[in-house]
Amino acid sequence: MSDINLFTAARAKKSLGQHFLRDERVVQRIVELLRPEEGDRIMEIGPGPGALTALLRPLPWQKLLLLEKDDHYAAEHAARPLPGLEVVAGDALAYPWEQLEGAWKIAGNLPYNVASPLMWDIVWRTPNLARAVFMVQKEVGDRLTARPGTKEYGALSVWIQSFVSTRKGFVIGPAAFSPPPKVDSAVVVFEPLPEERRPEHPEKLSRLVKLCFQQRRKQLQGILRHALPNFDAATLTSLGIAPEQRPETLTVEQFGKLAETLFS
Repeated sequence: MSDINLFTAARAKKSLGQHFLRDERVVQRIVELLRPEEGDRIMEIGPGPGALTALLRPLPWQKLLLLEKDDHYAAEHAARPLPGLEVVAGDALAYPWEQLEGAWKIAGNLPYNVASPLMWDIVWRTPNLARAVFMVQKEVGDRLTARPGTKEYGALSVWIQSFVSTRKGFVIGPAAFSPPPKVDSAVVVFEPLPEERRPEHPEKLSRLVKLCFQQRRKQLQGILRHALPNFDAATLTSLGIAPEQRPETLTVEQFGKLAETLFS
């Protein structure tokens, strides 16, 4: 294993869920999956000591934005300026994704404790997401790429796949990190869907998937009748959905159509 970092890794902060990448081969594979090209706008979330940043810095991008919550590492990166490099010290969960102008490629080794809500925000709030490559806990990676009818398929699966196509790049063991986590990790690639395939009213879809997967073992007709006083099971049959079906059996497309119909 070859270690690569811009800075010496300080002690990882448990409160921030930090596990620093230290395997150059893994970092190179992440960059390859991101497919950086000349003139790109690239954002790295949580660069930490800079394993991924070290490979991104020499590339011919137009803009490189580093978003870092840890004040120590934000200051370290800011002390190594480059034309087009911007360092933002702040929490990615509070970042104004809607304000990103132009197309962006986003990458990051996401802390396990914030990965799901962060990706939930990014896919629907980033105006022109061009591509994303995220390292997450393997279990989360399984959910991101899950298909209907599997135990991993849930609200996160439906929501993310309503905006992007997902595929798993590769799985990484604990030894690639310092300190090593207790679980395996996975790198997942997001590629945006065409505009016409994305939800017209995301808030409706969000409401539906959260409602349904809180009671995933119940039949849809029971879930919806209890939550919506005026619900009629004929709404399901009109969309080709049997009232007895459970949420985990519906496709992403069926969830989208059902959300628009129920909350029109």
